[in-house]
Amino acid sequence: MGTMTSLDDVPTEAAARHAELAERLDEAGYRYYVLDQPTLSDAEYDGMMREIQGLEAEYPGLVTPDSPTQKVGAPITTDFATVAHLERMQSLDNAMSADQLLAWDERVVKEVGEVAGYLCELKIDGLAIALVYEHGRLVRGVTRGDGRTGEDVTNNVRTIGNIPDRLAGGGWPDVLEVRGEVFLPVEGFEKVNEARAEAGLALFANPRNAAAGSLRQKDPRVSAQRPLGMLVHGFGAWQGGDQPESQSGAYELMRGWGLPVSDRYQVVGGLDAVREYIEYYGEHRHDPDYEIDGVVVKVDQFPLQRRLGSTSRAPRWAIAWKYPPQEVNTKLIDIKVGVGRTGRITPYGVMEPVKVADSVVAYATLHNASEVKRKGVLIGDTVVLRKAGDVIPEIVAPVTDLRDGSEREFVMPERCPECGTVLAYEKEGDADIRCPNAEKCPAQLRERLYFLASRKALDIEALGYVAATALTQPLEPAEPPVRTEGDLFDLTVERLLPIRTLVRDQRTGMPKIDDKTGEEKVVTFFANAEGEPKKTVEILFEELEKAKKQPLWRVLVALSIRHVGPSAAQDLAREMGSIRAIRDATEEELAAVDGVGPTIAASIKRWFEVEWHREIVDRWAAAGVRMADEGAGGPRPLEGVSVVITGAMEGYSRDSATEAVQARGGKVSGSVSKKTGFVVVGDSPGSKYDKAVKLGVPILDEAGFAVLLAEGPDAAKNVTLSADE
Repeated sequence: MGTMTSLDDVPTEAAARHAELAERLDEAGYRYYVLDQPTLSDAEYDGMMREIQGLEAEYPGLVTPDSPTQKVGAPITTDFATVAHLERMQSLDNAMSADQLLAWDERVVKEVGEVAGYLCELKIDGLAIALVYEHGRLVRGVTRGDGRTGEDVTNNVRTIGNIPDRLAGGGWPDVLEVRGEVFLPVEGFEKVNEARAEAGLALFANPRNAAAGSLRQKDPRVSAQRPLGMLVHGFGAWQGGDQPESQSGAYELMRGWGLPVSDRYQVVGGLDAVREYIEYYGEHRHDPDYEIDGVVVKVDQFPLQRRLGSTSRAPRWAIAWKYPPQEVNTKLIDIKVGVGRTGRITPYGVMEPVKVADSVVAYATLHNASEVKRKGVLIGDTVVLRKAGDVIPEIVAPVTDLRDGSEREFVMPERCPECGTVLAYEKEGDADIRCPNAEKCPAQLRERLYFLASRKALDIEALGYVAATALTQPLEPAEPPVRTEGDLFDLTVERLLPIRTLVRDQRTGMPKIDDKTGEEKVVTFFANAEGEPKKTVEILFEELEKAKKQPLWRVLVALSIRHVGPSAAQDLAREMGSIRAIRDATEEELAAVDGVGPTIAASIKRWFEVEWHREIVDRWAAAGVRMADEGAGGPRPLEGVSVVITGAMEGYSRDSATEAVQARGGKVSGSVSKKTGFVVVGDSPGSKYDKAVKLGVPILDEAGFAVLLAEGPDAAKNVTLSADE
C-alpha cells in the first residue's frame, strides 16, 4: 500500500505545474463541451491529462474533487441555485411625462443643489444580470431575481462573447459586482425564431423573452448558440481599491478592464440637454441593434448619489424615462372571459393576430365588464391595440369611424364558463365579478395550482400550465388526481400515468387547436406510448420534495390568500415565524406587522376560517412541507424598537442594515418621530439627523449601531452621540 501524502508534502514546482494543467484542461473542456470551440487537439488534451494523472499518482495530496481527473467529460449544466447578491439590485422609478421628469429634477436640485452632470443612457429591454469578479476573474453570474437573491447562471454567462472571463489591465478592486443588461440583438432574435420555426418549435414573443430564455437554459451549449450580448449599467459591491468619483468615471474604468460599456451614453448639463437626448433616441429608437424602451437618467457624481439615497425599491438619484408603447389597429373578433385563481372573471379580446412591439398578439385584456363599457368597445370593432410597457397587450379604444353597423355589445355571462356557478360580486362596490365556487371550480383550482408552482411561490418547474391542467381537469380518468391543493404532495406515479388532457392557453384558459387536425389538442402528459413514466414524472417528484423545504414565506404565497404577495408574506414570516402563529394571531396582531395592515390581515383571517383551507395546510404539514422558519421564536433584542437609518455607512448597505435590525425583531422606519427608538447616521445624513436632534431622539454612529445590534438598546444608549457631534 502506497504512502499517503498531504499537500504540505508536495514540492512547490509539482503543485504549480498541477495547477497550470488543471486550469488549461478545465478551459479546454469548457470550450469543447459547452462552446463547441475546441482549442486543443485530442492528442494535446490526452497528453496533458496523462501528465496530470502522473503527478497525482506521485503526489496523492494533489487529488481534489475539483481536479480534472475527478470530473466526467460531459456537458456542463446548471442547477440554478439561489444566490444572494452582494448588494441589493433595485428597480427604477419611471417618468412617463415631461411633468414627472421635471418634478424629479426639481427634487434633486432642492436636496443637493445644482447638478453639474446628468448621465443619460439607453434603457435596454433585456434581462438584468450581476457579474462578480474576484481579483479580476469572473466567479459568478446571477440574475436579478427578487433583488436580494437571484439564480446562478454562471456557466451560461460565460458563453456570452463580450463578457470577459478575466479583466484586462490592472487596478481592479478585490471584489467587483458589475451590473448590466443581457440582450439578444434584433437581427439575432429574428434568426433564432427562423430556426425555431424550421424546427417546429414555438417562437419567442420578443427579444427580451428570447434573451431570458436563452440565459436560463439548463444546458449552456444552448445559450452558446444564441448571439447574446451584455452592456454594463453600473456596479454593486466594490471591495478594495479606490472607487471613482462618478458613474461616467466608473464606466471608463470598466471599459479599460474589457467590460462591455455602451458607446451611446452621454454626460450632459441640465434638464434641457437631458430632454434633447431623450428626444433624439425617441426618433432613432431603432438605431441600436438591440431593443430599448426608454432612457435612464442618473446623477453622475457618486457623492451626490449617496446624499440622495434610495427608497425601499429604487434609487432617488436616477429615473427611467419610458417611451410611449407602440400601437396598432386590428379587428376584435370576439370577447370571451377567463377565470382566475381567486375566481375573478376577466374579459379578454380575441383579435385578428397582429404584430405589435415585435411580437404577434391575438389576445388582449379588457380587465372587467365596467372597463369594456367605459372604453365603448363592441365585438366586431376595429380597435387600437397597445402593449403597455411593450409587454402586456391592452385594447385602448375602438375606431368608431370604421363601424358598419354589424358590431354588437358584449354581455357578461351570468354563470361561470367552467363550472356553471352563478357569478356574483364578493361585496357591494366591487369592480370585479367572481365565481364564488372557490373549492370546486376546476378553473380556479387549475390556476391556483399553476400559480403555486411559479417562481414567486414554491418554484416547481416541472409543474407548468399543461401539467396543472392534467392534474385538475383530465379527460381521462374521470376523477382528477388533484381535487384541492391538499392532494399535491400525496400524488403517486400510478395516478399520473392514465391521464389524458386538453392543452390550454395559459393566458386565457381556452383549449388550443391542433394545427394538423383542426381539433382540440389532447396529450397523454405523464406516460409515453408504451405507458411508461416519462422523465417529467421523475423530475416532478424530485421538485415536489425540494418544494417541501422552501421557506415559510413561499408557502404563504403558494396558499393563494388574497392580497398576500411575496412582500407581505416575507414580512409575516419574519415577524410571526410559523403558520401556526399566523393562523392563531388576532386580526389586530396581523395588521400590526409592518407591510401587512388591516386589509391583508382581514383577508388572512377570512381565509383560515374556511375548513377546506385549513385542511390544505394540515395535509401539507403531514406531508412534510415546512411550516415554520428556523430560529422562529429565538432572541429578539430589538423587539418593539423603531430605528431610522440615514446616510451612508462603510460597513453596511441600507439593505443589510435594515435586515440586521429586522432579524433582531426591530422595525425600520423611513421617518423620525417621538416614537423612534434610535436614529443611525452615516455620512451626509440630511434632514432626518436634524429632526432627531430637535426631538431629542437618541443618535448612533456606525460604531454605536454595531453596539445596538450586538448588545441591545440599553447598551446602545450609553454610546449615543451628542448634538454637536
